[in-house]
Amino acid sequence: MLSVLRNRTYRHLLTAQVVALAGTGLATVALGLLAYDLAGASAGAVLGTALAIKMAAYVGIAPVVAVLAHRIPRRRLLVAADLARAAVALALPFVTGVWQVYLLIFVLQAASATFTPAFQSVIPEVLPDERDYTRALSLSRLAYDTESLVSPALAAGLLALVGYRWLFWGTVIGFLASAVLVVSVILPVAAARGAVDGARGSRAPSVAARSLEGLRLFLSVPRLRALLALDLAVAAGGAMVIVNTVVYVRDQLGRPAGDVPIALGAYGGGSMAVALLLPRVLDRVADRSVMVPAAFGIAGLLAALAVLTSTGGGGWRWPALLAVWAGLGAAGSLILTPGGRLLRAAVPAAELPAAFAAQFSLSHGCWLLAYPLAGWLGATAGLPAAVLALAALALAAAFLAVRAWRPARDSRPATATGPAPVTAARPGVSAGPARAVRPVHRHRPASGASLPR
Repeated sequence: MLSVLRNRTYRHLLTAQVVALAGTGLATVALGLLAYDLAGASAGAVLGTALAIKMAAYVGIAPVVAVLAHRIPRRRLLVAADLARAAVALALPFVTGVWQVYLLIFVLQAASATFTPAFQSVIPEVLPDERDYTRALSLSRLAYDTESLVSPALAAGLLALVGYRWLFWGTVIGFLASAVLVVSVILPVAAARGAVDGARGSRAPSVAARSLEGLRLFLSVPRLRALLALDLAVAAGGAMVIVNTVVYVRDQLGRPAGDVPIALGAYGGGSMAVALLLPRVLDRVADRSVMVPAAFGIAGLLAALAVLTSTGGGGWRWPALLAVWAGLGAAGSLILTPGGRLLRAAVPAAELPAAFAAQFSLSHGCWLLAYPLAGWLGATAGLPAAVLALAALALAAAFLAVRAWRPARDSRPATATGPAPVTAARPGVSAGPARAVRPVHRHRPASGASLPR
């Protein structure tokens, strides 16, 4: 897996991602404690609203930024987003009201909605080989999981020495370091979008039309519609963890603030274990064989959490909560890690930025639904009702994925023997180089080596 780190550009980009995520992890812990400080037992409702605002920024801004990104050098765009996020993190320690949290979260996540799709679209161009890209996806997942483990542990240590507001300064350092690392590399020039428009024999569409085009492209492929359903299952499990960990630890179990990062670390630990093992598995097993069962697993784990939540007491509940959190992290990683492979195989190279932005926007639309359910429903109807609602949502999403993604379209694992024969993409769209473009026929499975779906 580590062989891809020989590529200097990718190595610097991965390091930038790791340090930015570490800072974000500190902010996640601090934000939960800030919400509890401001709202007490209603902290779940505050976090649910703040995270819903975050998702609204992602859903609305990412497609538009994907269009404008063709007019701005990507390195400049990434650095500007990092600096904007650092500026917001500087202001968070001085928040005294809930409305200030909401405002700063919107600005922060608008910058993240600019950074993340642009970052994701660069990686397949830096690492065009399928095996290298698969390992890069696992390392990226591993970076998120490392953040879920290291940041809470670091936060727990710092909380023993300083107040939680100081954790936001770690976020500032993370974003500034990320900007420096991005500046240190030269990124590939994005595939020319104007060539695609010219091939269609039409004038360049407007910004609004282009932003919607990525969404239409994403939703036109059955396997990508299944990916969206699977993202919904991940959001159902993840929202319960992110929104209500502080409520479970402090209110339900009566444990100290230092146990909040331990619970979040269990979630990251489960995800990390999967990320370490998955690349070799995906060399032999079709993506569908791991992703779809994981969605049903999320529904089952949430059902088990409902039982735990309804139980009156007992010392066993703390290790049981950690086990459920670890299971949700593992199941989420089984779905999220191969997601980039499906998307890369389904669209032409020139449309990768728009497709990644569409996936980013639509998947976070799933979180926009799940966060309020976890937060507001938990605060008003109680945690058992919220858990059961999210379990039902995950189960419905799993069945939708099964319906959209037929086994016959993904019957064999991916191979590294070379790209599959190029079938027709959409009329008028230039396929580009074979190794960078793996368009999939809309009506029947591609022949030859089965590519990730």
